[in-house]
Amino acid sequence: MNNPINGWESTIMKTKTILAAALFSALAIATAGARAEDITTRIGTLSFTHDFANGYPTKETVAKLYDERDFQRATQLYLWALPMVSLGEVEHVFMLPPGAAYGDLMRMETFPEISRFLTGNATTPYAMTWLNLAKSGPYVIEIPAGPTAGFVDDLWQRAVTDIGLPGPDKGQGGKFLLLGPGQTAPAEAQGYIVVNMSTFNGLFLFRLLSPDAKENEAMFKKFRLYPFNQRANPPGNKEIRPDAGGQVLANAPRGFAYWEKLARWVNEEPVQERDRIMMAMLRSLGIEKGKPFNPDARMKKLLTEATLIGEAMAKANDFDKRQMELSHYADGVHWHISLCLDPSQEATNYTQLDERAAWFYEATATSAGMVTKTPGVGSVYLGTYKDKDGDWLDGATTYRLHVPTNAPVKQFWSLTVYDVDTRALMQNKEQQADRSSRQPDLVKNADGSVDIYVGPKAPAGFEKNWIPSVPGKAWFPYFRLYAPTEAHFNRTWLLPDFVKVK
Repeated sequence: MNNPINGWESTIMKTKTILAAALFSALAIATAGARAEDITTRIGTLSFTHDFANGYPTKETVAKLYDERDFQRATQLYLWALPMVSLGEVEHVFMLPPGAAYGDLMRMETFPEISRFLTGNATTPYAMTWLNLAKSGPYVIEIPAGPTAGFVDDLWQRAVTDIGLPGPDKGQGGKFLLLGPGQTAPAEAQGYIVVNMSTFNGLFLFRLLSPDAKENEAMFKKFRLYPFNQRANPPGNKEIRPDAGGQVLANAPRGFAYWEKLARWVNEEPVQERDRIMMAMLRSLGIEKGKPFNPDARMKKLLTEATLIGEAMAKANDFDKRQMELSHYADGVHWHISLCLDPSQEATNYTQLDERAAWFYEATATSAGMVTKTPGVGSVYLGTYKDKDGDWLDGATTYRLHVPTNAPVKQFWSLTVYDVDTRALMQNKEQQADRSSRQPDLVKNADGSVDIYVGPKAPAGFEKNWIPSVPGKAWFPYFRLYAPTEAHFNRTWLLPDFVKVK
């Protein structure tokens, strides 16, 4: 007689076997679905121990991803740091003359002198000094009355104050007291125009605007710069000129030197709240405040390449602007407002990252007077990179710019041509990169309008209206309006595009 219990046991065993087989099959299917996987991406093949969702990145993929992370951060940090690194090179050029020291007054008047700096204007003389408030303490700038225009910028090229005609002194003269981070105005500072800088390092630059050279010289001699603690017996100014023998330009260096310069300034200046995230990314590249910058061979190679791609991005961002509403000049022409950012570099909901990268790639400094909205005050910078046909401006081609009559200026207008490589004055054997309405021998048309020519050869009869270009070199111009009038602001006067001369 069969034992029913033994039958149940047999059935249970068979069921367990079937369930075990099903479970094994399911696990096998699951395991097969999670096998090692390679994924093709824009940075190459990424490999994982299982499928992407279930797997770990392989050792080789981890290395590739960190390389890409660091490289991407470096290219964006290049754009972010352009204002600081570029202005820092002004200090480098400033300190080249033998015996140069902070607080000296450097004069730039000749073609070679102005050529050392980004997009200088060859029509009017400049003077400047480098400020280091960590060394000097609170600092005084005495401004004489008269037609001058200038400003102070911090190391990030954020406007601190205008000086002269567009400044709070309104061209009547006055004493400015500059304070660095953590510095306070002494009780004895009554009567001073007190301004605060967010960095210790910065630039004071001004132009002498009188058409009379003797008046300009007299005003220059009246500028005084000295530490506040020397106010009872201030030392005389020391005048210097740019080092005549050097070839160093005041623009952001290419290659690994860019990061060495940035590391220096990060260590000299306080970290500002707005920059803490960027400082975290810099730290991953080996740049950290209070620590030496000693990158290994891998990081040096990565950073060197990142400056190339970063500058290429800067060129695209500058020469083919997008989403920069403040750059719009007028429909139907390629001219734009070159200084397309607020002097604070801040918009309502964001910092103007792309706008400032565009401006500071090709130019130095900003101020309220350079983005004036008040007729008869300050200046306006119009720029373009293309001709009427939409083609890039090229040194092998001759172009004509028609400046209509009654240009909207109380002072004068000027056209200056710059080299795309250096963003400094176009270098030609004639040492001529500028034409302006102040030029007494400028050839005018019967209606008072003016035709300016840019090209490798001067058109017959218009030699005085000609700016020599260099074949093999791309170039771009600034058309400056000094003390622009209402006709500029309401656009009843428009500057047309450059046209090719056949």
